[in-house]
Amino acid sequence: MFIEVRDLKKFFPIQKGIFFKSAGFIKAVDQITFSIEKGETFGLVGESGCGKSTTGLLLLRLLEPTGGDVLFLGKSLFRLNNKELYDLRPKTQIVFQDPQSSLNPMLRISSIVGRPYKIHNHPGSETLKNIVNEVLEKVGLLPEHAHRYPHEFSGGQRQRIAIARTLILNPEFVVLDEPTSALDVSVQAQILNLLKDLQKDFKLTYLFISHNLSVIKHMCNRVAVMYLGRLIEMADTQLLFSSPKHPYTKILLSSIPKPNPHSKKPFQPFSVEIPSLLKPPSGCTFHPRCSYSIEERCVRERPNLEDLGDGHWVACHLQK
Repeated sequence: MFIEVRDLKKFFPIQKGIFFKSAGFIKAVDQITFSIEKGETFGLVGESGCGKSTTGLLLLRLLEPTGGDVLFLGKSLFRLNNKELYDLRPKTQIVFQDPQSSLNPMLRISSIVGRPYKIHNHPGSETLKNIVNEVLEKVGLLPEHAHRYPHEFSGGQRQRIAIARTLILNPEFVVLDEPTSALDVSVQAQILNLLKDLQKDFKLTYLFISHNLSVIKHMCNRVAVMYLGRLIEMADTQLLFSSPKHPYTKILLSSIPKPNPHSKKPFQPFSVEIPSLLKPPSGCTFHPRCSYSIEERCVRERPNLEDLGDGHWVACHLQK
């Protein structure tokens, strides 16, 4: 397996008062398990604050876990020493959500894109210049763009620059943390198609994080739905969109807008009040918002993610 995530946890301590006394923990990622095969695009979807981005950062070891493990090509990511981690960095990269924030406004594009390659390969100036120009052309930019600053570009062009910075090290695995959410719809389509083309050209594996289900459906081979730090459903994209099993997944899918004013979508009723991350509900964390909740079981017993067959995993008592 290319990437294996095993019982991964990340709890953030909450402190209060002038003496910074502990007030508990935010369970951003709470014992999740999944795998990503080489060459596929694995989607991670859910509401804001559910732990998607934290999961992406853990898979790159940009955060240290509270528990669990991540295996990259069979090796534990969190047991690597500094030298081994340094050697791994070129193989695992990330494209952040907002290119305006992720690009240094004081540096020219040649420095932004070329710096990772310079750190890991120490090339001559002329060699570096040629490599930067080549990767800029790969993402649809021109060599003369290398001499400009980020503020001279549109949002879509800035995201292309961020993608070029990622590609220059020829990575194997890329985390895409909502890479199109800050862009106009027309530009989103261009960037998504570019990412698909680059995946074929560079033989990339993606973790695609998004709250936009339409984008997830277009991009991903498999999808996992996340809620309050836990995975509640996981399946092939076509299977999940055609036959969702968890009530939360059904609500998410029913919220996708359809460009047809005469279509009548079935409304999925639920509470809009999101539970506190500091004190999540007992049992199934979705039960306060679920119209199908069984008090005797859902309130007291936390469901495990179980395989229903055909690689369709669901954490719901109603499916047992």
